Amino acid sequence: MKTNVLVTGGAGFIGSHVAKHCLKMGYEVVVLDDLSGGFEDHIPEGARFVKGSVTDHELVTDLFTEHRFTYVYHLAAYAAEGLSHFIRRYNYNTNLIGSINLINESVKHKVKCFVFTSSIAVYGKGQLPMTEEMTPEPEDPYGVSKYAVELDLRAAHEMFGLNYAIFRPHNVYGENQNIGDKYRNVIGIFMNQIMQGKKLTIFGDGTQTRAFSYIDDVAIPIAQCVNIPGSYNQVFNVGADKPYTVNELAKVVCKEFGVEPDINYLSARNEVMHAYSDHSKARRIFGEPSGLSLEAGISRMAKWAKAVGARQGQEFGNIEIAEKLPDGWGITRQPVLK
Repeated sequence: MKTNVLVTGGAGFIGSHVAKHCLKMGYEVVVLDDLSGGFEDHIPEGARFVKGSVTDHELVTDLFTEHRFTYVYHLAAYAAEGLSHFIRRYNYNTNLIGSINLINESVKHKVKCFVFTSSIAVYGKGQLPMTEEMTPEPEDPYGVSKYAVELDLRAAHEMFGLNYAIFRPHNVYGENQNIGDKYRNVIGIFMNQIMQGKKLTIFGDGTQTRAFSYIDDVAIPIAQCVNIPGSYNQVFNVGADKPYTVNELAKVVCKEFGVEPDINYLSARNEVMHAYSDHSKARRIFGEPSGLSLEAGISRMAKWAKAVGARQGQEFGNIEIAEKLPDGWGITRQPVLK
C-alpha cells in the first residue's frame, strides 16, 4: 500500500531536499508551495506539485481529502527573522495561521505524524549552547510564530493524539537556497553579491557568531524521523556544532570564489549576537551527522551557485511598519495601512 506524504514548501530550500529524501524512501510525495520563495525547478522529479498557499484552508482541506496523507512535513514559512518585526500580520498569517490549517486537517484525517520545521529563533537570548530543555523566549515575531505552532502541536497531541516531531534548525545553507533573497541566508547573500561584483554587506562589526549547517545534516533527519519511534512527540535541535563569526564566514566564501573580501559594514540590526545549539539529543536518535566542514560545504554550494548564476532579489512589497528599518535593505515604500 502506497504511503502519501505532503511536503509544504517543497519548492523551497530545505523543503525540496526533504521531498527528495522522501521519494528515495519510496513515498508518494505531494508538494504544496506558492513559489513566493521557492522555484519550481527545485521540486524533485517524481513529486506531484500543487501551486498554492497553506493559508488557503479550502485548498488544504481538498488536498487532505484527496490524498489521505500518512505523514505531513511542514516547511512552508516566510523565514526572515529580521524582517518579521516589520511584517507582523503577514508573518503570523503565513507562519501561524497557515500551520493551524494543516494541523486541523491532520487531526481530522488521522495523520500518523506531523513533522514541523521550527527554528532556534524560538530560544531568543538563551544561555549557550541552546538546549531543548530551555524555556523558549523568542525575540522577534518570526520566533514567536514558530513557538506558537510548537505549543499548538503539543496541545493537539494531548487532546487528539496527533503525533509530531519538531526540528529547530539554524543557519542552513546549500544547494537550492534562494540566493536572491536579500533579507535572509547570509551565505547565499554573500555568493550572490560576489557574482554581481558587489561589496559584501555585514550588519554590525561581523563578530556575531552562528553555526552554519549544511543542508544534508538537516534535511535527512527531518525526512527519516517518521520511521524512528524515538523521534515522536519530541523536539530536536539539528545542525552544525561549531560557530563562526560572520567575518570568518566572509573569508571562506570569498576564498572559494577567488576574490578578496570587500565588505560594507552597516549599522547593527536588532538580533541575537551569538547563537549555536547543543545537538546531543539528535545524535542519540539519528546518529552522527556527516561531519562535513564549513569549507567543504561552501565548496559544494558555490559549485551549484556558479552553475545557476546570480539572481536578482525582489523587494518585499508589503511592509506594515516602516519605522526603524535597517540600512542596506533599500526599502523606501510607505507602510501598508489597509
